[in-house]
Amino acid sequence: MKKILIIEDDKSISELQKDYLEVAGFEVEVCSNGLEGLEVMRQDHFDLLILDIMLPGMDGLDILRKIKEEKDIPVLLVSAKKEEIDKIKGLSLGADDYITKPFSPGELVARVKANMVNYERLKQKFRDGSHGNDSVTIRGLKIEKGARRVFINNQEVNLAQKEFDLLIYLAQNPNRVFGREELFERVWGLEALGDSATITVHIARIREKVEIDPSNPQYIETVWGAGYRFRV
Repeated sequence: MKKILIIEDDKSISELQKDYLEVAGFEVEVCSNGLEGLEVMRQDHFDLLILDIMLPGMDGLDILRKIKEEKDIPVLLVSAKKEEIDKIKGLSLGADDYITKPFSPGELVARVKANMVNYERLKQKFRDGSHGNDSVTIRGLKIEKGARRVFINNQEVNLAQKEFDLLIYLAQNPNRVFGREELFERVWGLEALGDSATITVHIARIREKVEIDPSNPQYIETVWGAGYRFRV
């Protein structure tokens, strides 16, 4: 049985999340304090973390930063805030998905399942070596698919999980224009459940890491009114 940790200080919300996830077949543990939640996460094994941003003890974004340094686990951020800056910060720190309160319990369960399936699929590909150490090399950019490593002019750059997934998907489908909604569905595996603005944030982060001049990208081009294209 897959195990989920919820770090949420609103008891009514965490109990509702727990009830719906348990009905869906998950084992669920709940913490209401940020520091406590971080220690529980460190001491036990979980398959996914549902993390509120505003928490007593330690801010959710600080927890996210530490978790991503220590564990390879999908993280779903939850917040009552609607400001874009929260989403940008969370995604840039490696969050896999983001949901804003209020939300339906059914949507939460769907997001959890989709993120978990996508994460397991990627892990299985790595274990099976289905891509081996095949690499994509284009004008100084080298992407090692099996090892999930990226190099620019022989210097390694660190990409978050979804940044790598998005980059390799575009690189494996060069010169084709993808809309934001299509990329979100293909990479996140969430059909029309998410905010496609997530793609814009991730593209910007990738450009900051792999482009010499992010304002004049040579790899991932913006096709105005249509989407993005990996140029070869």
